[in-house]
Amino acid sequence: MSDHPPAPEPQAPPVIDTTVSHVARIWNYWLGGKDNYEVDRAVGDQITAILPDVPRLARASRALLGRTVRYLVAEAGVRQFLDVGTGLPTVDNTHEIAQRLAPESRVVYVDNDPLVLAHARALLTSSPEGVTEYIHADLRDPDAILRGAATTLDLARPVALLLMGIMEFVTDDDEAYGIVRRLVEALPPGSHLVLYDGTNVIHGERSDRIVEVWNSSGNAPLVLRTPERIAAFFDGLELVEPGVVSCNRWRPDPAREGGPGEGEEEVDAFCGVGRKP
Repeated sequence: MSDHPPAPEPQAPPVIDTTVSHVARIWNYWLGGKDNYEVDRAVGDQITAILPDVPRLARASRALLGRTVRYLVAEAGVRQFLDVGTGLPTVDNTHEIAQRLAPESRVVYVDNDPLVLAHARALLTSSPEGVTEYIHADLRDPDAILRGAATTLDLARPVALLLMGIMEFVTDDDEAYGIVRRLVEALPPGSHLVLYDGTNVIHGERSDRIVEVWNSSGNAPLVLRTPERIAAFFDGLELVEPGVVSCNRWRPDPAREGGPGEGEEEVDAFCGVGRKP
């Protein structure tokens, strides 16, 4: 009989249920990605049949990520990023944008979805000068997120906290505001909060109908918030111009992105960038 303990069994890959649609995979489908299944495409198509504007919203939110990260690196001088709710990797992820401008940038991604993390480990890399790390944690446990982030980020120096389309999955306002407040409180002055969430102020009942379809399709339930309720996430912070606006109106750069321009219709998702004084 051997005196050595048995070797640990290899961790099983995440089990993917292809019979139930999935938030990240539907979003991936709308963005033109390949990491989705027929059930995801069916729900995605059902939603776009109600409101054909939804894929444009997905593209506008992705373009917003690029603009805000470029602003934070080039204008605000931020070199540390905490991106909560990573989603499936696609073109120009947070670390790629930041490290292209400042190779020493340090980026921590957070998600509680094994599928997302399986893809992230395989696809997300780092510049030699910087660091890219991943935390398996739940948005509803901000202290666990902060503990994990502190192993890679210096929380005594400014950090950009990215909450891109994730707070709408915390349907209770008090809980949602409390989570953001806890995360922001742990960050030093000069840190920034970047956040967007869905609204129904542009398309009204059609946006409400999409939520009904989404919430009945097996996905995590979500809630739409008014621009005023989204602005409340930035209480105590200094809003960067132009304030809380539709995603495609936050410092649009048509020359870089090939649209959308100032004159185009707003999308039903509002965003803001706030600096901690």
